Amino acid sequence: MSNPLEKPVLIDKEVVSELRFPEPDVLFNPSAISKRQGEIDRAVYLGNTEHTKVRILFHDNAGLKQIETTIWGATDKRIILKSGMVIPIHRIQEVKI
Repeated sequence: MSNPLEKPVLIDKEVVSELRFPEPDVLFNPSAISKRQGEIDRAVYLGNTEHTKVRILFHDNAGLKQIETTIWGATDKRIILKSGMVIPIHRIQEVKI
């Protein structure tokens, strides 16, 4: 689904609430999905203990986006950013710590 040559658009986290997220997962490989979950778990831990910012690459209905922020929490379906902004996990391509 993702184009490896596509350059992400850097956005502010405040814009996330205005984005639309389609249903399909952007990852298909079970090991990539597992790796993504591990990255999210580590980012949540670092966000809560050291207030570490991470780079999140994700897809909305218009293409690849990137934000740099702290992940404060996660449910089984979403990550939670500051001010209650959320991104569906199935739309996250990668979390870079």
